[in-house]
Amino acid sequence: MTKLEMSLLDLLQEDCRLPLEKLAVMTGATLGDVAGAIDDMEKRHIILRYSPMINWDLTDRERVEAMIEVRVTPQRDMGFDAVARRIYRFDEVKSVYLMSGSYDLLVLVQARTLKELASFVASKLSPLEMVTGTATSFVLKRYKEEGVVFENEDADRRLVISP
Repeated sequence: MTKLEMSLLDLLQEDCRLPLEKLAVMTGATLGDVAGAIDDMEKRHIILRYSPMINWDLTDRERVEAMIEVRVTPQRDMGFDAVARRIYRFDEVKSVYLMSGSYDLLVLVQARTLKELASFVASKLSPLEMVTGTATSFVLKRYKEEGVVFENEDADRRLVISP
């Protein structure tokens, strides 16, 4: 990867709405070089999507999120990839990570209600022949995600000094 590509990735990860002109100024590259580098990274599947970070707690939408630790038996000649592929195809699954430690996969899931999420675990995930165990932890509150703090830090926290 070039220095320009790495700089662009850092900037876009921080704010994917930055216009090409501003990215060019920030990196010291030409507008054409920036546009070409981004287009190339999209074609190479380095940049997969541009997505906003939403604080769903401030909306009326009901959501339940959970992190499920999954222990599995890897598939012969396929390892964990075949298992992960089978799991990430479910609509409820938002992320799947291969982990080291006491479990094999960390699965982040989302549903409208607790009942829907429980149904996913009981009827879709746990019955898979390669799944040997699960442990579900529900997200109660998000404080920080991908470097973004969810609480309002704009409040003035200076000590009041009076004469």
